[in-house]
Amino acid sequence: MPEHVRPTAAGGAAFDWLDAQRAQRERAGLVRTLRPRPATSPLLDLASNDYLGLARHPQVTAAAADAARRWGAGSTGSRLVTGTTELHAELEAELAAFCGFEAALVFSSGYAANLAAVTALTSRASLIVSDADNHASLIDGCRLSRADTRIAPHADPEAVDKLLDQEPGAHASKLVVTDALFSVDGDAAPLPALATVCRRRGAGLLIDDAHGLGVIGQAGQGSPHTADVAGAPDVVATVTLSKSLGAQGGAVLGPARVIEHLVNAARTFIFDTGLNPAAAGAALAALRLLRAEPERAERVRAVARALHTGLAAEGLAAVRPDAAVVSVRAPSPDRALAWAARCRDAGLVVGCFRPPSVPDGVSRLRLTARADLTDEQVGTVIATLAATA
Repeated sequence: MPEHVRPTAAGGAAFDWLDAQRAQRERAGLVRTLRPRPATSPLLDLASNDYLGLARHPQVTAAAADAARRWGAGSTGSRLVTGTTELHAELEAELAAFCGFEAALVFSSGYAANLAAVTALTSRASLIVSDADNHASLIDGCRLSRADTRIAPHADPEAVDKLLDQEPGAHASKLVVTDALFSVDGDAAPLPALATVCRRRGAGLLIDDAHGLGVIGQAGQGSPHTADVAGAPDVVATVTLSKSLGAQGGAVLGPARVIEHLVNAARTFIFDTGLNPAAAGAALAALRLLRAEPERAERVRAVARALHTGLAAEGLAAVRPDAAVVSVRAPSPDRALAWAARCRDAGLVVGCFRPPSVPDGVSRLRLTARADLTDEQVGTVIATLAATA
């Protein structure tokens, strides 16, 4: 180590407090570690978010490679400088049309898209009403917005209505923020009722449909489309390109004037490097596959239902899924972690969600249904969960 960066005795204790934090995590059974995966594995994967099985589809990977060869490995700059290619514009146009919105704007991640939407559509003078179980990216967006943020009980339109009406005229604008499908238990938000409340109170509605695109609706157009609120002048949605579309990135969908505002005001758009061309090309190819093969959306929902039915029949505490996520509750963080480890030893990879990732503090295994799972594989999953519980 060079002399000029060698820690001194006086300064060596600057991060000693991290040791206490680690000890606290260990006592609570909440230590997290990275587990690099190989390119191929014999394990049956029910932990990824590749809902439609498109991440390795030959047309999707070929499109990623073609885009990299044509446009380069990176987008080379922010979207407002050199980071917008014709491929980005093509993806935005087709994504908006498929989901039923006027316009779309692509970001480097779904997280960045949510931060942009929340912070650019509010100010210190705004009121935000946020569902108690919202994703961390929405929560962080509310914090960064510096708006007056109030937390509504989970999936409770009446509570949202009361919060919006507590101080009439006290705020310059109002925004209700909700996941369409909540990532922990996979349950759906009451979007039609929330839209009605928002219109009655003059509030905008921001819907994070990360888990709905490609899964919800006859052709997978997503939750806002199915709830008949897509394209409304007071509704904005965000999606991710990393789940059903098997790529990477995110997007905000909404009225053209909202998208124009984000281009000019959203910091995670203005100051971030644009989504790399390979991811944009892959997402566009996946979107076209979904459009050509809408049965993929129904298949992933059928797999989720079959998993829930089978697990419940085995006496496991499986939560009924509204989309692709099937949650199985565990007694404690330690026991959830041990259960997931036994599943892996038996050849099955499942997600393990523990605090603080779960808003209710209840640890659980999280299974993600995939459209490319066979009925035999579904049976194997059920048998493995039951045998290792």
